[in-house]
Amino acid sequence: MNRRALLAGLTMAGLLPWIPGTLSDRAEAADAPARPFDDTTVRQMARDLAAKPYAAPDERLPGGLADIGYDQYRSIRYDAQRALWRTQNLPFQMQPFHRGFLFKQKVELFEVADGRATPIPYDPSAFTLSEVGGPPSGDLGFAGFRLTNPMNRPDHFDEVAAFVGASYFRAVGKGHVYGISARGLAIATAERSGEEFPVFRAFWLQRPQAGGNSAVVHALLDSPSTTGAFRFTIRPGEETVFDIEARLYPRVAMPTAGIAPLTSMFLLSPLDRGGVDDYRTAVHDSDGLMLSTGRGEAIWRPLANPRELQTSVFADANPRGFGLMQRRRAFSDYNDLEARYEKRPGAWVEPIGDWGEGAVHLIEIPTREEIHDNIATFWRPKEPLRPGQEYSYVYRLHWASGAAFGAAGNPAPAQFDEARQGGKPQTPGTRLFVLETKGGRLAALPEGVQPVLDVSSSTGRIENAVVQRNPETGGWRISFELVPGNERLVEMRALLKNGEVPLTETWLFRWTP
Repeated sequence: MNRRALLAGLTMAGLLPWIPGTLSDRAEAADAPARPFDDTTVRQMARDLAAKPYAAPDERLPGGLADIGYDQYRSIRYDAQRALWRTQNLPFQMQPFHRGFLFKQKVELFEVADGRATPIPYDPSAFTLSEVGGPPSGDLGFAGFRLTNPMNRPDHFDEVAAFVGASYFRAVGKGHVYGISARGLAIATAERSGEEFPVFRAFWLQRPQAGGNSAVVHALLDSPSTTGAFRFTIRPGEETVFDIEARLYPRVAMPTAGIAPLTSMFLLSPLDRGGVDDYRTAVHDSDGLMLSTGRGEAIWRPLANPRELQTSVFADANPRGFGLMQRRRAFSDYNDLEARYEKRPGAWVEPIGDWGEGAVHLIEIPTREEIHDNIATFWRPKEPLRPGQEYSYVYRLHWASGAAFGAAGNPAPAQFDEARQGGKPQTPGTRLFVLETKGGRLAALPEGVQPVLDVSSSTGRIENAVVQRNPETGGWRISFELVPGNERLVEMRALLKNGEVPLTETWLFRWTP
C-alpha cells in the first residue's frame, strides 16, 4: 500500500447534466449559467446516480501528464494570486490541483453563492506547467483542491485542508504539518477480494461569509458499490474540526463498508521497532488507536508494524469516539528535522446520533519504509448496507494534538503516553514491558493511596508486575514481564484502578514474535 498510490484517483464519464463527461461538454459547462443549489441537491444527484449502472473510469490524459513522476507533479503549482475568493476579503481561499501523475481522475468544481452553483473553469495559464511540456491542449479539468485560511497568523493564508485522490482528504490544526488522512468511505479494506476505492467526482464550495470562520463543501461520491452525498463544514483553529454529514445509497449489498475511515503510517516506536535499523527514536504519523466505547470504557491500543497483516476488531454499540492519535509531542521523541512527526495531528471521530451495533476495525500492514500508509481504522456496521436504502452517518472529525475523555467535575482517566519493551538476557524469551501514565484521575488520587494494577494476557504468563510513582514525570510507572512460551500471538490488557473505579485507560497490545 504505497501511501501515494493509495491516493490515486478513479474517474468516470458523466451520467448527470451537472457532471459533464467529455472535454467539449465541460467547455460548454464552463460557459453555462448558474443552476439552483441547496442542501438537497447533491443528495438527489446521488439517489439518481445509484439507480444507474456504474460507468467504467475515464482517465485519459496526455502522456506528458499521465507518465510524469512525483517530483514533476509537485512542480505543477497554482498561482496563489488567482485563488478563488482572494480579492473578496473572505476568510478562505481555494486553489485547484491539476490532473497528472497518480491523480488522473477529473473532478468537477463549482462555486455556490446566493443559492446557485457556477462551474469553476479550467485555465492552464494559472498553473506552472513548464516541466511537464507546457500547457496542454483542451480542457483537462482538476484533480481536487486545497483550502487556505489565516489560521496561524492574520497576514498569511496557510493550507488548512486538501481534497485530492479517490475520496481522500486531510487537514491540520494550528501549528501542525500534514500527516494522517481521512476518506469518505472504505470498502473491503484488507479483504481477499481486493479493496474498492470510492471517488469524489465533484465538489460544490459555498462562498464563505465575510468575518466568519467556517467553510462548507458538498461532495458527490461514486463507486461500483455505492453513491453518496457528503457535506463538510470546516472550522480551522487550535484543532481544526470537520462536521460531516454522509448519506450513502448502495447499488449492491455492502457487508464490508468502512464508515469514517482514517489512514496513517506507523514504522517504529520504542514499543515496537519491528527490526528496523534507524537512528530515530520513533517514526510514525500516529502511535495508537484511541477508543471511547458506548459502555463508557476508554481504550488505548498502541500501533504495531507486524510481520504479517493484522486485523483487530473492537465490537461496540453507539461508540462515543475513535481515532488514530499522535500522543508524543516533543522533538526528542522522533529526532527528525525534516518530517517533524511531533507536529502531525491525530484524527478523532466523534459520532453524532445513533450508529447502532458494529465494530471499530484496525488494520496493521507490514512495511519497511515510512513512505507507505500501512494503518487503517473505520467503523463497520454489524448489518450489511443494502441496495435501495439511504444510510445517514453524522460525525465530527477533530484534527488535533490530543483528545481527552471526561467532563467538568468528572476527570478523564489517565492516558498512557509512553510504552517500551525489551528482552531479559537472564531469561531468554521473556519480554519486559514498561508503561508510563499520568494526569486525569491519577492526579486526583489522594496522597497515600496506591493504585491497583489489573493486568492479564490471553496466553502465556504475566510475572513480576510492579506499580510505582515516577518522580521524573509526576505520574506512575507500570512494569511487568510477559513469558510467552511457544505462543505466536498474545493479547495483553492493563489498567490501574482504585477499588472498582478505573483510574487509567485500558491499555491493549497484541504481541507477536
